[in-house]
Amino acid sequence: MGQQPERFRRWGRSIGPQTEGLIIAILASRPHPEQGFRTCLGVLKLYQVIETAQAEAVSARALEIGGLNCKSITALIKTHKASRHTAEPAAVGEHANLRGPGYFH
Repeated sequence: MGQQPERFRRWGRSIGPQTEGLIIAILASRPHPEQGFRTCLGVLKLYQVIETAQAEAVSARALEIGGLNCKSITALIKTHKASRHTAEPAAVGEHANLRGPGYFH
């Protein structure tokens, strides 16, 4: 078990410095590093299906807000995906419930 924290750090380092920092923070936030192993494994599983740049952005945000558990990281991944897809504002279209400028005069 003594090798395990270093294995998690190497995995985090292979993704990027923010992810390595997240792994270190997760392990350091627990009274015993072994208590963070399950969280580290959960993060690994979550990051397998997203791009490296997204994983780094999510790791940076998790560190920023102290979201050092899988639930927080899952929410950050969803938020990051949503913010990427809604970057362009939707154009206002014609709709029966929209009032034009003539309504107010």
